[in-house]
Parts: sequence; structure tokens; C-alpha cells
Amino acid sequence: MTSFLATFIDTFFFALNLAILARILLSWVQVDPYNPLVQLLFQVTEPILEPFRRIIPPIGMIDISPVVAIVVLQIVQQVLMSTLIR
Repeated sequence: MTSFLATFIDTFFFALNLAILARILLSWVQVDPYNPLVQLLFQVTEPILEPFRRIIPPIGMIDISPVVAIVVLQIVQQVLMSTLIR
């Protein structure tokens, strides 16, 4: 059971980090906001990124909240994994 849970946690956080990274890359190009995949990506990542955007102001035209969100997600993942291993 512990092995399954550890694998699930790793996969879940990997998918979240990948979604945020995809969102970062999509912000550099013009995308169709009505595309179902783009909408899904925004629905998955916006609940994670929005609280960080309220706290962290953009630096010029650069929004660093996704980078901070990825770092926080990795810390949460490590805490969960270390708690699970104990």
C-alpha cells in the first residue's frame, strides 16, 4: 500500500509540475483560449497559481508565480514522501 501511495504522490506532483510548465510555455505563444486542451490546462493550473499571483506581484512583465508554485509543490511533495516513509 505504501508503495502504491508513494507512486501515486510522485505521479500526481509530476503531472502538476508538468501542467504548470506547459502553461508557462504556452504563455510565450499565441494560443486559442477556446481550445479544449488549453481550457483543461487552465482549469487544472489556475487554482494552484491564483493564490501565488495574489501574493507575488509581477516583476516588470514577468510573472514569477509559476516558478514559486513549482518550488512549493516540490517542497510539499518531499514533506509528504518523507512522512509516508516514516
